[in-house]
Amino acid sequence: MEPPEGPQVVAEVVRGLRSGAPFVESLHHGTVVGLGRDGAVALRVGAPDRPVFPRSAAKPFQAAAMLRAGLDGVFLSRDIPSDLLAVVASSHSGEPAHLARVLEILSVAGYSADALRCPADLPLGTAAAEAHLRAGGRAEPVLMNCSGKHAGMIACCVAAGWPVRNYTEPDHPLQQEIRRTVEDLIGEEIAGTTVDGCGAPLFAFSLTGLARGLRAMVQAAAGSPERRVVDAMRAHPELVGGVGRPDTDLMRAAPGVLAKNGAEGVTLVATLDGHTVAIKIADGAGRAGIPVALAALNRLGALPGVDTPGHLELDMAQLAVLGAPTVLGGGRPVGSLRVRLPG
Repeated sequence: MEPPEGPQVVAEVVRGLRSGAPFVESLHHGTVVGLGRDGAVALRVGAPDRPVFPRSAAKPFQAAAMLRAGLDGVFLSRDIPSDLLAVVASSHSGEPAHLARVLEILSVAGYSADALRCPADLPLGTAAAEAHLRAGGRAEPVLMNCSGKHAGMIACCVAAGWPVRNYTEPDHPLQQEIRRTVEDLIGEEIAGTTVDGCGAPLFAFSLTGLARGLRAMVQAAAGSPERRVVDAMRAHPELVGGVGRPDTDLMRAAPGVLAKNGAEGVTLVATLDGHTVAIKIADGAGRAGIPVALAALNRLGALPGVDTPGHLELDMAQLAVLGAPTVLGGGRPVGSLRVRLPG
């Protein structure tokens, strides 16, 4: 039996001309899976049934698991506010608005930033990092892009009566609940477990499962834990990433779309009607993810929002920029990233 097909070229980076033709400087190989409105696989590039590490693209699943486990309970008479829930599912840039909400979650839970078990880091956003360093700041756990997820985990442990000190251990009740939720959403068993960059458990499963899981959340009943996470992220795209972040920019340009990037070239995008695309860029680069996702949605006939009743106006100019990012030379445009989706 022949082995499954590996990653294929899905994008190229063009810089200038060679003999009058665009000069291809770099190629990105990747794996892509697209689900149609009915949930069936309608697009596949490479072998999307092979396990991958979804990295931060799995944060919506983790946030849903926290709600299932009783995260709301720490807020006593009310549910966790939508903006705070968006930060729990975020890979934030470390901007002031992000940090204020991380600290608010911790405060409600009765803890300080010292309880965070993610590593010390600088803000992920360039502008935020520069401002922090100019002010004499240093790397801190609260600045790490996963601190919102970790704050949510601490608050969830408090609500459920679980120990906080070891909340990142794989055998902790919270992590076991997250594992059960992930397997429920993706419709398959976890293929392997390791440690994510933030120190929390990281599960391996197929790219198809990743797409299937997000589609299940998008299609979940209003008010359910899964749908609440989706609605919070859509309502607060600036809290999911930050200034200049592609997933934030896509959600702003196409209201109603849900987008979440993960480290090592993972991108996950879904429309309101259930069209879902999951991408893994083989070289781990993040720049091709959103452009390939947009091309895949177009291939599926699901340009974000167009086929959704009552959709808001699309920012077509911004979508064009996101679909073909400019390559600069000396501060001026000299080329672009171009999608080459096979098939």
